[in-house]
Amino acid sequence: MNICICVKQVPDTTEIKIDPVTNTLIRVGVPSIVNPYDTYALENAARLKDKDPDTKIVVISMGPAQAKDALKECLAIAADKAYLITDRAFGGSDTLATSYILSQAIKKVEETEGTFDCIFCGKQAIDGDTAQVGPEIAEHLGYPQITYGLECEKAEDKLRVTQQGPDCKQVLETSMPCVVTFTNPSFDVRYPNVRRKMAANRAEIPNVTAVDIADIDLARCGLKGSATRVKKTYVPVHDTNGVMIKEEDAGASARKLANLLSDAKVI
Repeated sequence: MNICICVKQVPDTTEIKIDPVTNTLIRVGVPSIVNPYDTYALENAARLKDKDPDTKIVVISMGPAQAKDALKECLAIAADKAYLITDRAFGGSDTLATSYILSQAIKKVEETEGTFDCIFCGKQAIDGDTAQVGPEIAEHLGYPQITYGLECEKAEDKLRVTQQGPDCKQVLETSMPCVVTFTNPSFDVRYPNVRRKMAANRAEIPNVTAVDIADIDLARCGLKGSATRVKKTYVPVHDTNGVMIKEEDAGASARKLANLLSDAKVI
């Protein structure tokens, strides 16, 4: 099998900084990690490779130069190749523009790595929580998709995926090539060993820019190609001046609450 995994480097902090002009994340100087949901996608690919050593795992990420750190972490864990999708023209892309760029970049990488049987993504990124990019990549490529995957296996010429539903699990099969997004499974993800970590640190990761992608439409990239705009951002104010009401029973607690609200002229 030939698997492509889309990963994202996300801030490892609750103190997310926002550019007041563009309303996009300021990533410079902020500690970053591989998006946790993307590590579940990588682990599922690694498990497929455990069963079939001929499986090739290629990771791609769109972002600035520092995103190569996330790609090297993936190489240290299980990936065979990595590509950074980077260009100033891609900056400020929303999910629609990002998914378009990634779909075009996947086609470009396939020229070198061969056609991918599967495109794996995390179900969402923890900095945006939109869960849109994976399904949109499937739409751009015209591929079938399965979301909220827990684990998968190859079943002859199809991919069999255990999917997390609202109150159940179900097993689905799809033809390949396909797109699958993964949520957190019941098993732990693996850690890199020393040998792979040293090799990953020495790895040269090629850049894929807008110039490299011949057919890309730059009008659909970056801020100008984004269908959505962030009009305002703010940090919620957390009021910790709460009152704990613990009376003998629920009725007494309700009466005390009513009295407090009445004294405060709320009711």
